[in-house]
Amino acid sequence: MLQLSFNDPDKLVSVTHALSTRSRIDILQLLHVNKLNIIEIAEALSLPISTVANHIKVLEGASLIHTEMLPASRGAMKLCSLNYKDIHIVLNHVAADTTSEMHLYEVQMPIGHYSDCEVTPTCGMASGEGVILKEDDPASFYHPEHVNAQIIWLSEGYLEYLLPMDIPSDATIESLELSMEMCSEVSHYNNDWPSDISVWVNGIKIGMWTSPGDLGDRRGKLNPDWWYNGSTQYGILKTWQVDQDRTTLDMKKVSDISLTNLALEGKPKLRLRIGIDPSARHQGGMNLFGNQFGDYEQHILMRVKYTLNPA
Repeated sequence: MLQLSFNDPDKLVSVTHALSTRSRIDILQLLHVNKLNIIEIAEALSLPISTVANHIKVLEGASLIHTEMLPASRGAMKLCSLNYKDIHIVLNHVAADTTSEMHLYEVQMPIGHYSDCEVTPTCGMASGEGVILKEDDPASFYHPEHVNAQIIWLSEGYLEYLLPMDIPSDATIESLELSMEMCSEVSHYNNDWPSDISVWVNGIKIGMWTSPGDLGDRRGKLNPDWWYNGSTQYGILKTWQVDQDRTTLDMKKVSDISLTNLALEGKPKLRLRIGIDPSARHQGGMNLFGNQFGDYEQHILMRVKYTLNPA
């Protein structure tokens, strides 16, 4: 964690300047998951390579990212990675109370480890080795082999997960973050196929995201060789965050649901549901990606930030 305060005003100015542009925030969000080179970042954000290179220089100057030169097919390639996962800014001259130090609890849940589901064809799942059981057969979703899934698709319904909350009983939760790679679902693929995908925590709907389509115009970066062209290839990484005041999606407010509504503290588990609300306008299905499919090498990721109450 990077600690900033008035004790080092030059560093404070350098970092806050680096964070003052949306494009640089987007770059940090991409690097939160994977190390990327400048060309990959430019492609992901649809920005000119020269623009990304300038942003990288600013972030590097603020020590927010680390870059290294690696050999490439044509010359050298600059690979970028995050230096810090968290930044703590103290805007007073009083030393922080050690009892309120921020702690982080993190869990990655494989997408095949759902505890409940309701699905409607088109539906199915695949592991890194091949399709699991029969496509378009909802009964397959209850077979024990579903734990090996690395991509799951359904036209209607939901997947539900139980995530462990292994944090101290006297902790005060400050924020909950959930991220996953997903997109719409249609037979084969259609980049223009909107779908309203919702997320529920402990039975409370925290918000909805409209996926632009079932994305298949290029191969996913992580897809195994056997996965066929002409089908879903990759998704979009979405990050939900709930704090004491609101819920955001990719740092933009989507609802007034707060941590108080979710009643997380003192509970051994969190119930996460991802799916299509029957009342949603765009009934476009859902694809969910594991760490061996799509563009992002991660499962469903949960981060809980908390402080410990004084004894």
